[in-house]
Parts: sequence; structure tokens; C-alpha cells
Amino acid sequence: MRVSIIGATGYAGEELIRLLHRHPSAEIVHMTSERHAGERISEAYPHLMNIYENKLASIKHLREIAAAGDVLFIALPHGHAMKIVRAAAGIPVRIIDLGADYRFDDTAVYEAWYGTAHTDHDADRAYGLSELYRSDIAHARVVGNAGCYTTASILALAPLVKAHLILSDSIIIDAVSGVSGAGRAPKESTHFPELYDNFTAYGAVRHRHTPEIEQALSAQAGEVVTVSFTPHLAPISRGILVTCYATLVAGVTEDQIDAAFEALYADEHFIRLRGRGAYPAVKHVRGTNYCDIAWHYDPRTHRVIVFAAIDNLVKGAAGQAIQNMNIVMGLDERTGLDLVPMYP
Repeated sequence: MRVSIIGATGYAGEELIRLLHRHPSAEIVHMTSERHAGERISEAYPHLMNIYENKLASIKHLREIAAAGDVLFIALPHGHAMKIVRAAAGIPVRIIDLGADYRFDDTAVYEAWYGTAHTDHDADRAYGLSELYRSDIAHARVVGNAGCYTTASILALAPLVKAHLILSDSIIIDAVSGVSGAGRAPKESTHFPELYDNFTAYGAVRHRHTPEIEQALSAQAGEVVTVSFTPHLAPISRGILVTCYATLVAGVTEDQIDAAFEALYADEHFIRLRGRGAYPAVKHVRGTNYCDIAWHYDPRTHRVIVFAAIDNLVKGAAGQAIQNMNIVMGLDERTGLDLVPMYP
């Protein structure tokens, strides 16, 4: 397969390069960067020296780039992919967008939460959470790769809402991310003196991943699901840990909770069920496409607590994008992603 990466010098773009390097069926033919156009990728990322020396192209040559490949990855912030997909109209290339433009069934929801007009309402698209949407992904022209917080949150809660074990309006999600989730562009909140030895919440009530989580969980439940979602920033470079709380339906037992997770995920290679009473950690999944999940039953409050840990740049971005590419191209989903966690 010939693949190209639009936005190769962001963290997600660089992670695509790292992971595709070991993919036995993929060859990177084009990489783009507006800021570094004309330079070699190894100038922007010296750790790639003598591994990749591709010259970075400009998006101005999009149709030529799209026509040269089988798969086009878009690793840019929201608002850009719509223009790129429309510009590539008529070219037989499958597109995987790591941004938010194609994640929503209802583009009005996207417009309300992102404050941007959606200009491609009728695109042939699928939501790119591999484990839950693979049949849709296989046939779509455009795959809207699931977000990082959303991947961990949805995978943590999907078995419970699908089995109708929890009250659909009782869900609270506390999520913690490493700073790479904020992107490569410097910001005051990610400046080293601000971040070091610090821990803070942000984006309460109106974080943009909230409707994405609700959309997927509602689809699994067959009814409207609402969540309270609060993200936090930790002084680590990569990793996401979500802690989800929900009130159980009257009479639900611990064994039913166990069975729900086993029923949905027993055959999923990239979901590792740590089981009842365990505590997943971001270091246990670092550098991999795994999602580790564990749960606890609280008989005093009749609530369930679910933990999920992922690497935000892999299962939360580039790794999931490659998993989706494998689905789109009819390959084993594990191809190029059979990675051992980097520990310690």
C-alpha cells in the first residue's frame, strides 16, 4: 500500500511515521508540512535521521499526493480535513482523518461544539473506533478517527450501556492526559514551568469530546446517554487514564458486570481486560495500541467504577488510524501494531 501523511510534523503525524515504518505492507510516499515544506523530515525530527529522509511537500499539491496513494492520513486540527476531502473528490483514495471533522453522524452537533461550519455534510464516512464500528469502517471512503479521551472513555463504558447495567444519566468521567495531547504548538498551559510538578483540570462542562462520547454510548445503548466529562492535564508526555463512575440498575450483580466486559471484548486483541479489582496504568500501555480496562463494584453506593488506560498518541491517534487502515484495506488489524509496551 502506498500511503501519504498530511501534517507529518505534528505529534500524531510523527507517530504515524514511527508506526508505519514497521508495517510490512505500507510504504510512505508523501509527507506534508506547510511550516517545513521543502525540508527533509529528519530536519524537523532529527531522531528520524537515516531512517526517513523524505522531503516535506506542501498541501498545494494535494491532488497529486492523493492520486499517488491508496490511503491518505490527515493529521491536522479540526476544520482542515473537510477542505482536503472535498479537494480530493473523484480520486480513488481512502482517507483517515485524525481530527474531528468526520466523527459525528449529525454535522449540526459538530458545528455547535466546534464553532465551525461543516462543509461536507454528505460525505461517505464512518466513525473510526475500530472495535465497535469495524463493519462501517470497512466500506467508508472517509474514516473519522476517534479522539483520544473518547477512545478510552467509550471502550470503558460500552459494555455497561450495551447490557443496560447502568443508569444512562448517571455517568461521570474523570480523564487525565499527558501533555502531548495538546499538540506540538507551544501554549502557556504546556510551558514547562507551568506544567512541572503540577496537576490541573480544564475544559469542564464544554469539552468537545463530550458529544463524541455521548454519540457512541447512545448508539450502543439504543437510547440517549448523557455524561459529565472533565479532563485533566498531568505532567507526563503521553498516556490517558480515565476513571468512570456510574450508578447500577437495581439488582445488577458483580458477575453481570464481569460478563458484560467478557461478552463484548473477549476476542478483541487490543483490549486487555485486567478484570475486577485491578488498576491499569499508562506505563503499562506506553507506545502500544492496547487499551487496558479494569472495574470495581461498590456495594455501599451500588455504583461501578471503570478504569481504562491508553497511549494517547497510539490507540488514541496514530495506532488506531493504522488499525482502521488495516480494516479498510482488508488486512489483519494487528498488522504493524504488534508492539510491546515501553517500560519503565
